[in-house]
Amino acid sequence: MHYFHDNLIRCELHRSSARLVTAWLGLALCTSLWSQPAPVKATPTMAKSKSDWPPSGPTPRTADGQPDLSGAWEPNAFRQNVDLVKTGVEVPFQPWAEKLYHEHKDSMSKDDPEGYCLPPGVPRLSTTPYPFRIIQTPNLIIIVYEGGAHVWRQIFTDGRPHVADPDPTWMGDSIGHWEGDTLVVDTTGFNGKTWIDESGLPTTPSLHVVERFHRLDLGHMEIENTIDDSKAYTKPWKFTTHPLMLKGDLMEYICQENNKDIPHLVGK
Repeated sequence: MHYFHDNLIRCELHRSSARLVTAWLGLALCTSLWSQPAPVKATPTMAKSKSDWPPSGPTPRTADGQPDLSGAWEPNAFRQNVDLVKTGVEVPFQPWAEKLYHEHKDSMSKDDPEGYCLPPGVPRLSTTPYPFRIIQTPNLIIIVYEGGAHVWRQIFTDGRPHVADPDPTWMGDSIGHWEGDTLVVDTTGFNGKTWIDESGLPTTPSLHVVERFHRLDLGHMEIENTIDDSKAYTKPWKFTTHPLMLKGDLMEYICQENNKDIPHLVGK
């Protein structure tokens, strides 16, 4: 069975109503509890019971008429984070990348950067079990992620181009623009150290990610992720996630504090 990192399991549990259950109860219990976020006081725009969650209603809009993506969201993509190939995504590997991918799987993902509290990167931050908050302004969108060592991300929507000579980073350089009701985010300038999922889909510094954020209604969002990394894959490929409005708020999660993953990352 594929190895699941302790820090992801703990996140699954602390988002559930069974806060006293320990992280050693196993993946099946974790994934069922993930769908039971901590309750919050209902407001006129929120549902009043679990059966009504996520809330329905029209997509909110900003003063300038754009869809308002603001709010706290849960990725709702645990299986995609664990193994995209097993969800049916066809990945067009370069031969060396496919070989490395199988090496990662065979070693039970012991070298997963996220297991060492390093940033999951883009687009994996949209699939990890940790929720995120979007803060939208006319010229800048900020995404704050609960997991991934409490990382944050800037998406500039003021018309600027990508940095001509970027200093490669885990999160890359993100530029956004609107196409109708869809926010299109173009990100380059990666350091090539991230994995696309826990199973070990590799990346290189040539990685180019395009995300298309579309808020379907009050409580539902869709993010289409296109991966273009010609050094690792023979052609661009994509997968889609469906975040839900979070019932609650982000919590403090410090991966680096008492990280219990490292002693267990030994592979076979």
